[in-house]
Amino acid sequence: MAHDADASKASKHWLWLLVLPWIAMIWVPSYNRIEPQLFDFPFFYWYQLAWVLISAVITAVVYFKTRQRPTEGGAR
Repeated sequence: MAHDADASKASKHWLWLLVLPWIAMIWVPSYNRIEPQLFDFPFFYWYQLAWVLISAVITAVVYFKTRQRPTEGGAR
């Protein structure tokens, strides 16, 4: 039982990764510009689109690292 508590506490550290997309999107002055362009899209737009994809990957990693595995008795 103590091992489960330690594993649960360690897995909660993965949740801090979810802060990265939030910081990247909330700090608008860091991407509020036109150059460099990618396929004629200003930086402002493709930066945000890139973070949508990055956020999906981060969310998947956090999900798989923090989900609880079933025990031998079948209870979680």
